Amino acid sequence: MALPTQMFQLFLIFSPHRTENTEASLPESQEFLSGAEDKKTTRFTDFEGKTSFGMSVFNLGNAIMGSGILGLAYAMANTGVVLFLIVFILLIACLSLLFCGACGSGIRAYEQLGYRAFGTPGKMAAGIAITLQNIGAMSSYLYIVKYEFPLVIQAFLKVDNPAGEWYLNGNYLVIIVSVAVILPLALMKQLGYLGYTSGFSLSCMVFFLISVIYKKFNLPCPFVDFSYNSTGSVLNVTAAGAGGEDNPACIPKMANLNTQTAYTIPILAFAFVCHPEVLPIYTELRNPTKKKMQHVSNISIAVMYIMYFLAALFGYLTFYEEVEAELLHTYSRIDPYDTLILCVRVAVLTAVTLTVPIVLFPVRRAIQQMMFPNKTFYWPRHIAIAITLLTFINLLVIFAPNILGIFGIIGATSAPCLIFIFPAVFYIRIVPKEEEPLRSVPKILAACFAGIGFLFMIMSLSFIIIDWTSGSSKASSGH
Repeated sequence: MALPTQMFQLFLIFSPHRTENTEASLPESQEFLSGAEDKKTTRFTDFEGKTSFGMSVFNLGNAIMGSGILGLAYAMANTGVVLFLIVFILLIACLSLLFCGACGSGIRAYEQLGYRAFGTPGKMAAGIAITLQNIGAMSSYLYIVKYEFPLVIQAFLKVDNPAGEWYLNGNYLVIIVSVAVILPLALMKQLGYLGYTSGFSLSCMVFFLISVIYKKFNLPCPFVDFSYNSTGSVLNVTAAGAGGEDNPACIPKMANLNTQTAYTIPILAFAFVCHPEVLPIYTELRNPTKKKMQHVSNISIAVMYIMYFLAALFGYLTFYEEVEAELLHTYSRIDPYDTLILCVRVAVLTAVTLTVPIVLFPVRRAIQQMMFPNKTFYWPRHIAIAITLLTFINLLVIFAPNILGIFGIIGATSAPCLIFIFPAVFYIRIVPKEEEPLRSVPKILAACFAGIGFLFMIMSLSFIIIDWTSGSSKASSGH
């Protein structure tokens, strides 16, 4: 395929010339006139080029792996196994590999591509898309903390009917976690320092995956749904159906299309967006080269791809059509005091909490490049942006209806831009017509990728709006 090769050439030709042993500097504003570079550069950190290969793999893997894994079983239930695997995840993973690999060639910020292609408007568009995408990601992570943390505490304390205790209030807990855990990590000057927390976060998600696989072979189908009355005693125990594995409700669908399928595209796109984090990770990679960063992205995305598919498959094969948009809530319908699921909840809470600082770094960099393009690193500004972002995200999480709405809207808009539209449009715009005519195969393919992005965006938003207006959307109800 010609497009990947040309994309790599694009990054090599139009990125600032650098040697492997030269400490990286971060160009903020660069004029692209006849290949000339603006001499104005900005340094946001003095610790670039110090992160090891392994830590870079952990950071990128942690940037990819997040709360999206909890919605993949729901996505598979609304697309079918084959359609989920071939059409959606494979396509999105390949495009992520395309761009993530291309990043490892000297470009230091996604916004630079927008600036070189369309000047300030392009830079602002890329910065806004990154900001929206990562704010949506951080909101979804803290949303999980808001709703899962109280349930974990409630289960450990055996409290069946909360009486308004503050430690069971998700709004209070999400603020405490943000201030006590996320903010100190987000204030670090170097992203590479988070490699240790990223490794621990990924190990928590491995535990989650193993538990999902284990539960598939230990839960009946149809599953038994427990209901509790106001005294905490069992009111009824009802089966979701009868007939065991021969029940039609326990037969997986290879392909399935319905109104909820509109949410699967943004959910899957949301799950594989790693583009904004790749550039900062490459910047801090020790002795960075294109080949080395390609290996980092290949390993990270391949591992995440396997984990995503297994989590989606076994989660779907456990509950089939009964699976909820947030997988852990479905397990709670069976036994809210299951020890293994409680441990999984703690692991997921730990993982998503430790992911927030990783995702916050590109947003802060995007804001700095949009609002302070020629400013050197300044601790008060560094701290103020982090505090402002966390405050805004906490307010969003406290008042947002649920996780599916966040996934749907953010994933349906910013994700297609970052994955499909911007890389293709930037490529068409930046590569000179003398080298690649507009009717050349690579640029035609790039235009097709951009068209796919617009198609996904329009289709997803249309179905989501129709779903909301019809009053049947699961996104409008709490869990």
